[in-house]
Order: sequence, then C-alpha cells, then structure tokens
Amino acid sequence: MARKGLLIVVSGPSGAGKGTLCQALLARSSGLHFGVSVTTRPRREGEVDGVHYLFWPEERFLEAVAQGHFLEWARVYGRLYGTPVGEVVGPLEQGLDVLLDLDIQGARQVKQKLPDAVTVFILPPSLDALQLRMVGRGTETEDERRLRLQAAADFIRSAEEFDYVVVNDDREEAVRQLEAILTAERCRASRQAVVVKGLLGALDSSREAHTKGEGAL
Repeated sequence: MARKGLLIVVSGPSGAGKGTLCQALLARSSGLHFGVSVTTRPRREGEVDGVHYLFWPEERFLEAVAQGHFLEWARVYGRLYGTPVGEVVGPLEQGLDVLLDLDIQGARQVKQKLPDAVTVFILPPSLDALQLRMVGRGTETEDERRLRLQAAADFIRSAEEFDYVVVNDDREEAVRQLEAILTAERCRASRQAVVVKGLLGALDSSREAHTKGEGAL
C-alpha cells in the first residue's frame, strides 16, 4: 500500500542556484516528479520546453488563470509564472513525490493552499556571490540584475517562513542537504500513515483467521 505523496517546494532569490540544485536532486532521487511550471519569459539557452518550463504567450497564460488552471501564479520581474494544478495534485494523489521550483510568491500560495507542503529556502553564501552568479549566467541585462539584487534583500528576509534553509555555498553539500531533507520527510510518520494502517489491518486479519482456526479444532 503506497504512502501519501510528498510535495517539496524549493524557493529563494534569483541567482541563488535553486534551479541547478533541483535538477541535481531529481537526477539522484528516484520516485520524484518535477512539477513543470509555465512562464511567459523568453526561453534561455539550454532550456527545453516542457522540461524546464512550459513557455506560453501571455494571452494563453491569462486565459488559463481565468479558467482556474493554476495552483499558484504570479507576475515576477514583469513576467508571468504559474504551476498547473495537474502537475501537482494528480501525482500526489497517485502517491508520487513532487518537486516544485518556485519564486517566493508562488511558494507562499502553495503553502496556503496545501499546508502539508514542505518548503525549502535556498540562500546564497553572500550578496557578492549572488551578484557574481547573475553576471556569470549572462541571462539578464544590467538593469534587470540591479532589480533582482534589490529584491533579493526582501526575499532573504522571508527565509524564516520556510521549513528548511540550505546555504548554497558548496553545490555538492547543498544537494546532499536537500537529499537529507527529502529522505527525512519521506519517513515522517504522517506520510507513512497509510502503510501503518495497512499493516495493522493485515495483523487484525491474521489474528481473526488464527482465532477461527483454533475454534474449529
């Protein structure tokens, strides 16, 4: 009998490396489904439509919002981001674990709607390191980087809202910490309730059969 599915939401300021950590965690963890979000921003080099994001025009995105297709959505740095309900609810109901890579607004919305979700905040080791990472990836203009750095301070203040905090100083160590969080949460008693109930039911059936067998002697 399958245990209850786990929803783990990873968030943090732009440039903290949460996307890279999520991909590494997925590569190492079996039974983990990545909930692909939708965005209206342009596709970056190396990104695959339907794997990293679903890239939609804004008109299509807003139509989906009006029809209630998103578990969460927000406008971030002028672009729209959202997670389709089907990417999360369906897999969870099947007993699968789901990983989401979301901005702060999205993480808050998911936690409000699904309080059982486990939230992890990814911190950079310093603001200087954050800036260097933004420059290094070369995906934003100087004005966009300035805007994201200004927002980073507010985002970092939100870290205490999350269940866990991982400092992404050493990538390998940060991934190990994410693996440890995933393992611990998978073993949480509340998520194993279905398994426990099944074993108790089997034990009761065995006792009943044994009692009937003795009565027949």
